[in-house]
Amino acid sequence: MSNPIYALVLAGGSGERFWPLSRRGRPKQLLRLVSKRALLEETVARLDGLVLRDRILILTNAEQEAAVRKLLAGFPKENIVAEPTKRDTAAAVALGTGWVAARDHAATMLVLPADHVIANRAAFQETLALAAETAEETGELVTIGIKPTWACPGFGYIEQGEPVRLRARNDKDAIHRVLRFREKPNVDLAESFLRKGNFRWNAGMFVWSVPTVLSEFNRQAPELADFISQLRAPGNFEKVLRERFSKLPRISFDYAIMEKADRVLVVEASFDWDDIGSWRAVANYFKNDEHGNAANCAVTAVDSSNNIVFGQEGATIALLGVHNLIVVRTGDAVLVCHRHQAEKIKDLIGKLPPELQ
Repeated sequence: MSNPIYALVLAGGSGERFWPLSRRGRPKQLLRLVSKRALLEETVARLDGLVLRDRILILTNAEQEAAVRKLLAGFPKENIVAEPTKRDTAAAVALGTGWVAARDHAATMLVLPADHVIANRAAFQETLALAAETAEETGELVTIGIKPTWACPGFGYIEQGEPVRLRARNDKDAIHRVLRFREKPNVDLAESFLRKGNFRWNAGMFVWSVPTVLSEFNRQAPELADFISQLRAPGNFEKVLRERFSKLPRISFDYAIMEKADRVLVVEASFDWDDIGSWRAVANYFKNDEHGNAANCAVTAVDSSNNIVFGQEGATIALLGVHNLIVVRTGDAVLVCHRHQAEKIKDLIGKLPPELQ
């Protein structure tokens, strides 16, 4: 590869599904859910050796900026930028593109969520390096596809077409043309995707050259393209961010750009991947007793099974005659819900006192 690699890390999630551990100012990516480091810390560490620290932009929002800066105390301060208001991912990617383009107009750019669990750093870097080489050689938008392990209705899907070969590599079936993106399907449709075999989960990871993505913004989202152009002007970044960002359209990047682009490739991930979207998913990383109770803390259980327990501050949680519950204890709140209601925890948030949201 001849072009330097930059990375945009999207770190502005809402933090609703992991209440009471998560709050609006402390979303999933700032939590230590599966290791001693927060997910955002893991994401940044995963880039060591692939992307220089001063070429990584952490994009958060005003509500979470202080917590992000505290968590990443050793990170270059000017490389942490807060969106003044939430404007969905199209505006976020436009902002990141402007930041990168102002530094190197020919750079290759990675876009990565901050809240995924990936254990195999070497395989992650190998896949991203292949995607960067693909983006540079072909001049196309590149996305990362995850081979599905089950018919998940909660993810978007990528339908793969013909394989694509690079000039200097022989990566058999690692790169394919994207036929189309599919929205989150129902279970039956998801099962049909798995049977067909040419569908991959859309992990929300993208790779492209700056000229390629600028061309797509110009073609499909002129308002965002104009915003990028103004951001790139010398000395303009802070002023344009402050005055223009909150007026940008609230639309996802997938819908604004990716789904309408006619030259998109998908590189299949060779690494493990977990979106950990709920307490049920996090429980896979906890210790289990012989009755299926998964916990990160001390638990005494009698006639209890298939419960998920998370506790802070060293307390013991006791279970008696209960099954299929989620029990989460923090310093100021306790959650008790049925494990099959985990996806509805966010419905609680608006009913809670403001200080607990």
